[in-house]
Amino acid sequence: MDSAPGGIQLTEYISVPPPEEPPENSETPEELDESSDEDDLSKDLEDLLDRVKKLEEANEELEDDLKKKFVVPGTSGATVKLGGRIHLDYWAFPGADAGAAAFEGENPQDRFTFRRIRPFVSGKITENMFYKLDMELGDPNDFEFRDVIIGFSDIPFFQTIQIGNQKRPYGLDHLNSSNSNIFLERPMVVEAFNEDARRLGIAAYGVSCDERWNWRYGIYNLERIQDDGTYIGDHYQLEITGRLANTYWWQCDGRNYAHWAISGAVAEPDGDGGPSHSNEGRFRTRPEARTSQRWLNTGRIAGADTYELLGLEKVVNVGPVQVVGELQNIWLQRSPGDDLHFWGGYAYVSYFLTGEHMPWDREDGILGRPEPFCPFFYDKHGCRYCKRGIGAWQVAVRYSHLDISDNDILGGIGDSVTCSVNWYWNANARLQFDYVRGWINDHAPVNGQSDAQYDIIGVRSVVLF
Repeated sequence: MDSAPGGIQLTEYISVPPPEEPPENSETPEELDESSDEDDLSKDLEDLLDRVKKLEEANEELEDDLKKKFVVPGTSGATVKLGGRIHLDYWAFPGADAGAAAFEGENPQDRFTFRRIRPFVSGKITENMFYKLDMELGDPNDFEFRDVIIGFSDIPFFQTIQIGNQKRPYGLDHLNSSNSNIFLERPMVVEAFNEDARRLGIAAYGVSCDERWNWRYGIYNLERIQDDGTYIGDHYQLEITGRLANTYWWQCDGRNYAHWAISGAVAEPDGDGGPSHSNEGRFRTRPEARTSQRWLNTGRIAGADTYELLGLEKVVNVGPVQVVGELQNIWLQRSPGDDLHFWGGYAYVSYFLTGEHMPWDREDGILGRPEPFCPFFYDKHGCRYCKRGIGAWQVAVRYSHLDISDNDILGGIGDSVTCSVNWYWNANARLQFDYVRGWINDHAPVNGQSDAQYDIIGVRSVVLF
């Protein structure tokens, strides 16, 4: 046996084990590099799949927003809804006499006109705060706003509060949207007592849990500010007004219903007017057609101190048949001068030849828009019975009366009968045809004329988007 220097035997202290065989599953350096690459690739693939999943979720959220007709807002957390209406009119005056010509200022001329070009934007700022801006672009030289509202919902006791330019609750017909009304123009009494409907104010809106009752009330300024957005004057010309409505009959998911409501107002115009504001003690209207001038007109009533309004309304709908009526009164006190009483009303009957019905909004107590069983244009999704139909056809007749002549104020007494045909292509487009026969008497003389008789034809194309 070998020995180390000094006589020490190495084999006694050093044991060199024999080389071991590598495990069957061990990896060479080359294989370790390949395994690391596979791990990196697997991680990259997981990251890519995660990004695809997030993109799919974002796309689904965007598609949901588009289905709700919402667009992406500029403010975080807010929602935006865009829409609008286009009403294109044709008016003809085949039977206007000398009195009508005097009230118009000339022989009434036929006309094509954009009655309304009105885009709007609305939405929510927070969960219980909302807004709406509604512009009128029908006259390119004189843009105006309509609804300009900031509102709050879910308010204790009040439910909903709106601040801004909004409709006064003077009865049914002006609260109805012009997109839903059966006739081209509103009744004389409705337009005379609530000209253009909207005023600057603050109002509360509520509805009962069962939607049988709804109400709205508020304080408004009497002057229209839709042209310049401003009221100037120490006399605020305020009014308090409200409406209480009841849908007391509701059957067949709203195909049959009945409704009544009462509305009222107490107003304080400035009977003397001022350099920066006008006396709002005035009532005037066109002859239920789009004339250049208002043929019935009290003028501004000097010395108007206060006036009170009382309105009653009733609606009964049974399937395709609807009967509607309203009556409104105004009592005006002036100094000097005797008190005045003006009044008017209307009633109409409508019928769907194709069987549809006029929907009813119980929350607001107003008419909705009908939807044809079979749209006129081709519908790839079909409808209840077919893919192509004749749309919905509706006929209606209305009688209207207005008396704004009393004592020395001779605004005129008007009566008219309107026959209407509505052809609904779909829920968002229709053609309307009106024939109006009317009479005016007891009017203050204009060029020696105090009475008038007229025939008017109106056609309107309506598109909503």
